[in-house]
Amino acid sequence: MDKLRRFWQNWRRPDVSQSESSPLIQKEADDPEEPQQRKTYGPTRFYSRPPPRYPWTHIFLKYFLFLCNWLFAVLGLGVLSLGIWGLVSKDSFAQERIGSIGTDPMLVLVTLGLLITLLCLTGCVGAVRENCCLLRVFSMLVLTLISAQVVAAILSYTMQDQIGGLLRSGMLAAMEGYQDDLDLRFITDEIQTNLQCCGADDYRDWEINIYYNCSSPGVLACGVPPTCCIDPMENSTIWNSQCGLGALSLDEFTAQSVVYLGGCVGGLSRFIVQNQGTITTVVVVLLVAQILALLATTRLIENIQWHRGGM
Repeated sequence: MDKLRRFWQNWRRPDVSQSESSPLIQKEADDPEEPQQRKTYGPTRFYSRPPPRYPWTHIFLKYFLFLCNWLFAVLGLGVLSLGIWGLVSKDSFAQERIGSIGTDPMLVLVTLGLLITLLCLTGCVGAVRENCCLLRVFSMLVLTLISAQVVAAILSYTMQDQIGGLLRSGMLAAMEGYQDDLDLRFITDEIQTNLQCCGADDYRDWEINIYYNCSSPGVLACGVPPTCCIDPMENSTIWNSQCGLGALSLDEFTAQSVVYLGGCVGGLSRFIVQNQGTITTVVVVLLVAQILALLATTRLIENIQWHRGGM
């Protein structure tokens, strides 16, 4: 009887053993070492690679390059805007003046501002977007700029005798077009006022100008610009634009009390010699800054490639 009772109880007891066909029991993984994430089904089985974690040096280089290039890009845009404003205000794009726009001094500002803006925007966008292609272009442009500056410094040192001749030729050309070009007039007046000089070698060089030449029939004949005068205000608060009239007809002893006798080429040479230390310091600082920017860009490219697995 006991045997029959145990048989009946065992027959009615539910089967709790694991079954392959049971939908309520999770199937064991074939590989016990397989991660639990691999057991999921549906869209969750395709998981993305976690983003790389950059060190603080990478973040510093990235935003340092972005900030520096952004500041210089704003400076470049300012220079570009100044050059375009100068061209437009003088009607340089008019049909009768378009042929001489290539020699316009404002074109130098336009070209310089455009180059600075494009260079800095390339580095700015490349740094913030971590674009290796733009960063390589930026580094190549900076390397080219550094090489050009080094070559220019070497040529300036080895051609010191020729620099005086180039300054003299440029000054004479500015004096010749003094009355016809507002830019040349502004540059010449600034040089003569700040260096307290007149002409290229001496005040008689102004005879090269057709308006100040003694053979000219105009009222400016045998005169010099008012910026050549020792006291253009003549002890008053009103600018005397006629203080230099007739200066070329005076002898040097009499003219020295009215205008500066010395030329601006010698004044420029003395200015360069007196401020040689400051000029050298500025050039070296700019060169070192560009080298540091080149090294920082190279390091940033290496960090990006390393964290992206060499892509």
